Amino acid sequence: MTTNGRQLFTTLDPDGTLTVEIAQSEFPDPTGNQVLVKMEAAPINPSDLAILTGAADFENAEYSPGKVVAKMPEPFNSGQKARHGQRLPAGNEGAGTVVATGDSDMAKALKGQRVACVPGSAYAEYAIADAAMCLPLGDHSAEAGASSFVNPMTALGFAENAKMDGQKAILHTVGASNLGQMLVRICQEDGLALVNIVRKQEHVDLLKGLGAEHVVNSSDDSFFADLKAMIDETHAFYGFDPIGGGQMVDTCFKAMEQVAVSKMTEYSRYGSNQAKRMFIYGRLDFSPTTLTPSYGFGWTLSGWLLTPFLQHAGMETVMRMRKRVLDNLTTTFASSYKTKVDLEGMLTKEAILDYRQMKTGEKYLVVPNA
Repeated sequence: MTTNGRQLFTTLDPDGTLTVEIAQSEFPDPTGNQVLVKMEAAPINPSDLAILTGAADFENAEYSPGKVVAKMPEPFNSGQKARHGQRLPAGNEGAGTVVATGDSDMAKALKGQRVACVPGSAYAEYAIADAAMCLPLGDHSAEAGASSFVNPMTALGFAENAKMDGQKAILHTVGASNLGQMLVRICQEDGLALVNIVRKQEHVDLLKGLGAEHVVNSSDDSFFADLKAMIDETHAFYGFDPIGGGQMVDTCFKAMEQVAVSKMTEYSRYGSNQAKRMFIYGRLDFSPTTLTPSYGFGWTLSGWLLTPFLQHAGMETVMRMRKRVLDNLTTTFASSYKTKVDLEGMLTKEAILDYRQMKTGEKYLVVPNA
């Protein structure tokens, strides 16, 4: 027996035509450790936009109820050759009620419970999820639990990764984001120093209101000097950046090196011995990452993704992190939303052009069964 419901699919054809549409779908009965979740809420995260919109031209797309057809420019179309012709679901995470389960004890224990889950197909009326990756929400609402995985676990992952590497401070290049605000609270709780980079004075005020001690505004004329001063004070030679494109990572490396060089007692043509590390964990800017290595040779730039980190951290650490999220779902890990839309509302021109900008504090929440 199958369950019928609406679901969002995205298809990229070899000629660069991107079709995003709502269609009727059949959801099979769950087996083994699977559960069938009636989805009630799912956020649109930056990580969802890679498959949902990418770099396609939605300003000049063709819009119809529940469907939009846009063109993906080069080199972005060729860069996604592996997905050409595939009809893919979307929506990394969300929350809803378990309406059917497989025959494992873990799955059956969730029957009738509201859970947060990470099915990868959350933009749908129903989704099949792994019971082991479901978080029972108890009395919490679906809205409160919808964003309980990607941002909370990523922010926690940054702190855990820093501690594993023996770091006492972190630098974060989008401090006022939803994730950034979580990181402020986490670092306060864990005794980690945190240097926050923001773009507007209102974001400075926002983070200061949360108790953040080190906030620097990239729009200020004194930005670089302020950044160096805060790196010097905190010893934050270890940073995370979701922007990707442009020169922000380069700027951070330069500031780190200049602080390190200022403490050298002997000159070296190779720069300082201070280890400097930046992780790119997103592509808010699709332009090339510009590096002008003028910061010695002791620097490392790496990618950072949540799933590989969790695999490396081990199940004990993952379960501890998940419990911490649930225990602090409405405080440390609270999320807020600009607006709510149903599945069809996701695909209007007004909505797409708005949420794909990924503005701070303006996240959308999808309510599939509205």
